[in-house]
Amino acid sequence: MLALTPGRPVEGSAYTVVALGAHADDVEIGAGGTISQMIAAHPDTVVHWVVFSGSGERGSEAEASARELLGSSLGSLHLHEVRDGFLPREWSGVKEMLLQISRQVTPDIVFAPSLGDAHQDHRMLAELAWQAFRGALILGYEIPKWESDRGAPSLYVPVPEDVVAAKVEHLQRHFSSQHDRIWFDEETFRATMRLRGVECGSRYAEAFDARKLTLAW
Repeated sequence: MLALTPGRPVEGSAYTVVALGAHADDVEIGAGGTISQMIAAHPDTVVHWVVFSGSGERGSEAEASARELLGSSLGSLHLHEVRDGFLPREWSGVKEMLLQISRQVTPDIVFAPSLGDAHQDHRMLAELAWQAFRGALILGYEIPKWESDRGAPSLYVPVPEDVVAAKVEHLQRHFSSQHDRIWFDEETFRATMRLRGVECGSRYAEAFDARKLTLAW
């Protein structure tokens, strides 16, 4: 499998990233290993973290998780209180929030849910990400769930064992409110990354829907 190494838009400049989550733990589940490795390789990366359904305990979990995961790479933190499961009813407000961020930030990479995600909150946020951040590399992450919507990803990021272990531990420690959910456990997270690793010739990997890529020689 051919490996591609992303370049910088301007020599010596930092990556600017926007990470979008409908819910408090979405980005960490879908792209936590990838973001951790990006920051480790490029410590000057700046990440703007956005969670739309992040009120009460879930908001506190989201903030603590983002601050620890990103450290000094955290550029801004946006926690909104849109009702979980009802993002489509707040379509215009959510779109305006994204447009406000896009007027302030020109990202190189946007992490968002996949357009093929069956969850209504995830799917709407994915659609709006493509409207608000035209020109950025948008990577649609996946979240395991009951709806059985696993797609066919077009981009894989191998994740080494130590990063896998750190990701799983981070999720379990920061999102205790989810421990009663049957799918929220180490076995699920490892299995998802293990299967994607098999598909790309690695032990573990995170997979993304990358619908528009430009190849420059």
